[in-house]
Amino acid sequence: MKMSFRWYGKSDPISLEYISQIPGMHSVVSAVYDVKPGEVWPEESLAKIKADCEAHGLVFDVVESIPVSEDIKLGTEKRDEHIGVYCENIRRCAKYGVKCVTYNFMPVFDWTRTQLDKKAADGSTSLVMYWDQMKDLDPLKDDINLPGWDASYTQDEVRGLIRAYGELGEEGLWENIEIFLKKVIPVAEECGVVMALHPDDPPYPIFGLPRVITREANLDRYLSIVDSPSNTLCFCTGSLGCAKFNDIPGLVRKYSSMGRIGFMHMRNVKIMDDGSFEERAHLSSCGSLDMYEITKALVETGFDGYVRPDHGRMIWGEDGKPGYGLYDRALGAAYINGLFEVCEKVAGK
Repeated sequence: MKMSFRWYGKSDPISLEYISQIPGMHSVVSAVYDVKPGEVWPEESLAKIKADCEAHGLVFDVVESIPVSEDIKLGTEKRDEHIGVYCENIRRCAKYGVKCVTYNFMPVFDWTRTQLDKKAADGSTSLVMYWDQMKDLDPLKDDINLPGWDASYTQDEVRGLIRAYGELGEEGLWENIEIFLKKVIPVAEECGVVMALHPDDPPYPIFGLPRVITREANLDRYLSIVDSPSNTLCFCTGSLGCAKFNDIPGLVRKYSSMGRIGFMHMRNVKIMDDGSFEERAHLSSCGSLDMYEITKALVETGFDGYVRPDHGRMIWGEDGKPGYGLYDRALGAAYINGLFEVCEKVAGK
């Protein structure tokens, strides 16, 4: 297991110096954030990230993410051009030591939450999604700016994309996924790069948009399109775990034993009776997920990929990017390191 930490570059208030002080930290997870989807990443940007990380005793070997453009997802006339650019970006990342590239196929927006700063009884704040705050919203009629939505889109552009995906449907999205994978995975294989697909967050339709990376049958379908060690999952316990129909330890055990987990995002969530959820501290007793059983499944199946503590709470008066503060993620990394040490010793590894 290689412990990692997401870093948003020079604009990140959390310095590489601080990240390097977290015990057991190995890798930095970053990206070129100032280039639009469908454009080539400058090599000098990748070289700078690599050099900055090495100067602090860290390794830049995970990219999160190379975004998949809406043109690829929708299959527009720009699709082939954008896939060509995507393949070039994989080659450039590999040239500077990247071994794992994370991406997703969520239409229009990535993760969806209704609040970024829900205060708990202890004064900490976290990301939440409450269905009662979503039920009366209609993006085709209302002006909506939910957390996780791409703020670069106008309301009219969002409505246009939602209509386009409505016409495309789930099977249309699957067709475009297949075209993407059959062109991209061979390039990743040539470069020695593992592509790690992040699941939909949350793993069910939002506003009628097709969201297909949600459950076991669909994960199986995705991985079977190109049966390759380079076609893997970025298994996010919090994303898949906020749906009661997903058995997270069981799924981790299954896909890790297949060698098809390239990257683990480890965090805990509390599922409410109506399916709403709150992000919680990493400790098992704080949420609905058994983090020990998840770690045990990884160790017993010989997982040797990347792990990072995912979204943390804001604690101890810290102010910053919601979910990406230093303190709670550092606590999460320490907790996860402890779980791995225990499980490895029990397993005799």
